[in-house]
Amino acid sequence: MPEVLATRRFLHENPELGLSEFNTSEFIAAQLTALGYEVTRGLGKTGVVGTLRNGNSARSIGIRADIDALPIHEETGLEYASKNEGLMHACGHDGHTAMLLGAAKILAERRNFDGTIHLIFQPAEENFGGARLMIEDGLFDKCPCDAVFGLHNDPALPFGHIVVRDGPIMAAVDECKIIVHGHGGHGAEPQDASDPIVAGASIIMALQTVVSRNVHPLDSAVVTVGAFNGGKASNVIPERAEMVLTIRSFDPETRDLLEERIRKVAEGQAESYGLRAEVIYERGYHPTVNHVAETAFIRDLARQVIGEDKVQDLPRPSMGAEDFAYMLSERPGTYFLLGTKRTENDPPLHHPRFDFNDEALPIGTAFWVDVAENWLKA
Repeated sequence: MPEVLATRRFLHENPELGLSEFNTSEFIAAQLTALGYEVTRGLGKTGVVGTLRNGNSARSIGIRADIDALPIHEETGLEYASKNEGLMHACGHDGHTAMLLGAAKILAERRNFDGTIHLIFQPAEENFGGARLMIEDGLFDKCPCDAVFGLHNDPALPFGHIVVRDGPIMAAVDECKIIVHGHGGHGAEPQDASDPIVAGASIIMALQTVVSRNVHPLDSAVVTVGAFNGGKASNVIPERAEMVLTIRSFDPETRDLLEERIRKVAEGQAESYGLRAEVIYERGYHPTVNHVAETAFIRDLARQVIGEDKVQDLPRPSMGAEDFAYMLSERPGTYFLLGTKRTENDPPLHHPRFDFNDEALPIGTAFWVDVAENWLKA
């Protein structure tokens, strides 16, 4: 565990953004090579896969850890804080990677399995869909997997608990930019202008009805306007105003409905003010949907190795998003959570004072060993 801890803190000190994890990839590849793994590089640009074979079985397993950091200025004040200004591991991917590298060493030393293990170190989970890029580059052709597994730390869940869920566990995420084109003018003479800020404000308010008046009450969906920008001076009506939305859903029909209604609401509200709304809508990650058999495998195994009282089912899915969804669309598997709570006031994920709880490193490392060895029982 001292090596795993050192790895975690080294990674924390040296964060890199998605698709730019060049040094991180070099570090991971060197570690895997030294352990005797067959190393595949360049999947999804900076992705790395370590493959270890033992015995005669044709069975295989894939275990994923995400390796990218976030564009956040770190405020932890830790001695191992980020050395790269404006970048930090604020989501615990440094912990995920360290645990899987720790498991890699144990698995290589013990070789207590029959089959093939693919350890997938995936780039660009945060923004660019690194899982999809790895798949497009032939991940599952070059590294066939009967099933894939991934975990994420959660500082809001009790320490050491493993939380699973059948079916949807994370939402689909889409983004939308709405640009309201008006006609600028003097703030003292609004009758001679077409004000995009007023029309934009009307659009924002009307968007609040998209979910409440269009989506079935038993279907989960979120439409949030995260930014609204227009103008720079109090006495100037600008030419345009912009807003940016995040949209979350689970059901494909609901996802289509949300896009349709957002477009019509924006365009209709703008037209009512004599203005034009330009809607730029981008589909993001699919919903993360767990497979029943693989979820049951993790649930049962966790009950055996960490205790019945520390395993629970998530009562409802998260509206967050995760690009492990692409891997689960291609192969059966499951995505689960590892509780890392320290106190009731822990900084959440993506917070400038977040720091992965190192006390969880032995739990995650050992559990990945259990997963691989039990899936590929000798």
